[in-house]
Amino acid sequence: MDLLEAFKNYITRERLFTSGDRLLLAVSGGLDSVVLCELAYRAGFNFTIAHCNFHLRGAESDRDEAFVRQLGTRYGHEVLVASWDTKAYAAENNISSMQVAARILRYEWFAEVLDGWGGGGALLTAHHRDDNVETMLMNFFRGTGIAGLRGMLPRQGRIVRPLLFASRVGLEDFAGAEGLAWVEDSSNESDIYTRNFFRHQVIPLIRQAYPMVSGNLADNIDVFRDIETVYRRSIDAQIRKLVEHKGSEVHIPVWKLLKSEPLPTLIYELFTPYGFTPGQTGSGIGALLHSPSGKYICSATHRLLKDRRWLIISPLEGGGAATVVIEKDRSIVDYAAGRLTLEWLPESTGQLTTESPVAWLDAGQIDFPLLLRPWKPGDYFYPLGMRKKKKLARFFIDQKLSLAEKEKVWVLEMNKKIIWVVGRRIDDRFKLTNATRQVLRITVSG
Repeated sequence: MDLLEAFKNYITRERLFTSGDRLLLAVSGGLDSVVLCELAYRAGFNFTIAHCNFHLRGAESDRDEAFVRQLGTRYGHEVLVASWDTKAYAAENNISSMQVAARILRYEWFAEVLDGWGGGGALLTAHHRDDNVETMLMNFFRGTGIAGLRGMLPRQGRIVRPLLFASRVGLEDFAGAEGLAWVEDSSNESDIYTRNFFRHQVIPLIRQAYPMVSGNLADNIDVFRDIETVYRRSIDAQIRKLVEHKGSEVHIPVWKLLKSEPLPTLIYELFTPYGFTPGQTGSGIGALLHSPSGKYICSATHRLLKDRRWLIISPLEGGGAATVVIEKDRSIVDYAAGRLTLEWLPESTGQLTTESPVAWLDAGQIDFPLLLRPWKPGDYFYPLGMRKKKKLARFFIDQKLSLAEKEKVWVLEMNKKIIWVVGRRIDDRFKLTNATRQVLRITVSG
């Protein structure tokens, strides 16, 4: 079977798109994308060519753009070109990797184009079988679970990869036989990029022992796709039984999770979608299950808190989180009800009051991190000037707070101890004394 027939059969078998769909072809000008263009043209598909000029390789970048524009003329299809100062974009957005910055730029642009078409379109990329083998190996060493072992899928959302069935050698043979021209990207020769390191160093070394490594791994990818389907059904069924959604938070009963099998796998699948790393889902969360209440760990986007019999996942600030984690290096903390300003003073200044937007605390008694959260029934503290604890519900009655006022109350907590009913009263255990050497002054505003 020739490459064109294999191409059309693969699209039909994987149900990637129909002949009536409008297609956006991501074309760099390299061998793979040139072959994709030729196949799409010969198959009679309705496509537009999209090219990205990142201006990262000087004159070479402009050469590639000119070449792709000529392709559009050859095939009689529209060419869309986006151009960016990628280095400036990376600097402005604090992105250290040019590859990451370029990926963000191009996929945001592709999405904008497809959205402008009003639906029904698909983005075609020229990833082939060897790319997928490299991806699978990188995922394996990175630690991405079973989903990583099946590599890239033929279709994920609006992104379609209709060349995953074909090897690089197969594409080269087709291009040579058909007399196709393409351009070479000089950065593909540099091993500073992880994919190139696997392509030029790792896989050739493995091939010395296993000459058929690429084909064998490609076959394994197909097997892992089927395995993941069965695996995902089982895992998703267990997760549905474990999680309870409460607003922006996810609550998981500890006892039920501990009884679940296989526990390490469930922990991985439960928490990686919230940004927790494989290292955290290993020993970190396992230890948290057996820790006292109040202990927590954070990912880049979420906090996982052990609260009595529950694990609670909540977004970090800005995502509607019910709890804000305050580390010692924070001086300003914005939250749903206002802003806290933290100041460290050598000694107390100003008028100390029992009820104030300012809390004067003995810094020597404070351990970070602190938790800022709305109050809840059962909360208690030792109001300033009192030796006995009092439930907040009783304190609010004494303060004659209305229901609306009570709903707006937040507390500042440390190791399960409330140190300040924000804007109302500090806890007596953390007040200033003659032994105080440093003051933590916290002001609430807004």
